[in-house]
Amino acid sequence: MQYQRAELPLKLGGLRAATEFFAGCLADADPTRESLWVAHVDDQSHCVHLSRHQGDETGAAFPLRTIILDAATHGSVGIVLAHNHPSGDPRPSESDCRATRRLATAAEAVDCTVLDHLIFAGEHCTSFRKLGLP
Repeated sequence: MQYQRAELPLKLGGLRAATEFFAGCLADADPTRESLWVAHVDDQSHCVHLSRHQGDETGAAFPLRTIILDAATHGSVGIVLAHNHPSGDPRPSESDCRATRRLATAAEAVDCTVLDHLIFAGEHCTSFRKLGLP
């Protein structure tokens, strides 16, 4: 796991801002390995904490407890997730959906909401929110 401090005031309000920001994050990562980025935002959509969790060719760790602990520690009201699919398929896997649903349920306990989960594959990006997924 690697942490990176976002330059403030980074605002992740809306799909376009989040897509542009995370595309930049993933541009510097190894495209053959999955990387999960987690941005915690305040009530004005300013990023208050950012973390990256490195995976391998088949997946990235989804550290639910760490993400919830970070949300509680930083007083996050929202979480935006992003990861890449080295396969080139931007569609969410069943594992992606299951992990995001679990996170959404756990986040409610600390008054936090999963705002979106973006999946990047090559030039394509899929938004859970746009698909109507939790």
